[in-house]
Amino acid sequence: MTSGLKLPSPRVPDPRSAPVLRWGVIAPGGIARTFGRALRARTNQELRAVASRSLERAEAYRDEFGVEVAYGSYEELVADPHVDAVYVASPHSEHLAHAQLALEAGKPVLVEKAFTRNGAEARAVLETADRAGMFAMEAMWTRFLPHMDVVRQVLEQGLLGEVQVVAADHGQKLYPDGPQRLSDPALAGGALLDLCVYPISFASMVLGEFDSLHATGLLTDEGVDAQEAVTVQNAAGALGLLSASMVSSTPTTASISGTRARLEFSGAFYGQSTLTLLSPHDEVLDVLEPSDREHGLHHEIVEVAACVDARLLESPLMPWAETLRVMDAMDAVREQIGFRLPGE
Repeated sequence: MTSGLKLPSPRVPDPRSAPVLRWGVIAPGGIARTFGRALRARTNQELRAVASRSLERAEAYRDEFGVEVAYGSYEELVADPHVDAVYVASPHSEHLAHAQLALEAGKPVLVEKAFTRNGAEARAVLETADRAGMFAMEAMWTRFLPHMDVVRQVLEQGLLGEVQVVAADHGQKLYPDGPQRLSDPALAGGALLDLCVYPISFASMVLGEFDSLHATGLLTDEGVDAQEAVTVQNAAGALGLLSASMVSSTPTTASISGTRARLEFSGAFYGQSTLTLLSPHDEVLDVLEPSDREHGLHHEIVEVAACVDARLLESPLMPWAETLRVMDAMDAVREQIGFRLPGE
């Protein structure tokens, strides 16, 4: 019987209860501004420093968010003794160099997703973190949202029965009129690292290790991926049906279907989504609405603070092995659709 099934409550701590870190921000672009807004509005964390190759850009960010100091080089920021942790918000092509720069200076890092361009670079960053004894985490902010804690509990408790199918899509019309970096192979552009990383990471969280992966896709005239469809399967035979596109807008929904029940995500599944638990006969068993419709980066920010305070090298919610699994899966997608990054 499924009629008595109910969704558990999220166990996410109050973001303002976390230990306070003084943050430095590398590369004050769009996602760094989202980071700054979330930190200022929803946490007690402090913005100590910001750095850009353009001092003028760094100073504009400093003035917008009340940062203490702006630097015209990344080396100056990581050398600042008052910076406790560094957020790497540069394009994917720069993550390796910027993360290693901070780690080698003795700074824990939160590196914007996708963690690096490929699995080899991800391993290089994590080897540096391990050697330096420094915390490092991929900024896959979705993993830290309250509704994803509910998903983890649902899976741990077996409320869906045996998981059979996971589906997720992420499409935004960002090409050809969106950010120029998405068109540029040298900046690791394309849909995969910006958009498909969400469905793949979601499937990895639910299914665990992929035993097989098959992908098809379309490349732009510049040679980056415009869209892809990916199927994965785990050792138990459960399937993942995943897709992403930067040339069209898609519903950005997700679902997890089991032998006992189905969990559906409405709204953007990777954001503050509504969860609906349904029986095999589509009877609505329970609904969980998000208590907060804001972007949600504050949850990953305070996860870093809690882990650093506990002297951990990795987050239990986004461990290094998980980041590597997702990066390796995206490497396999690019290999199958014929998209190689410069230097590979």
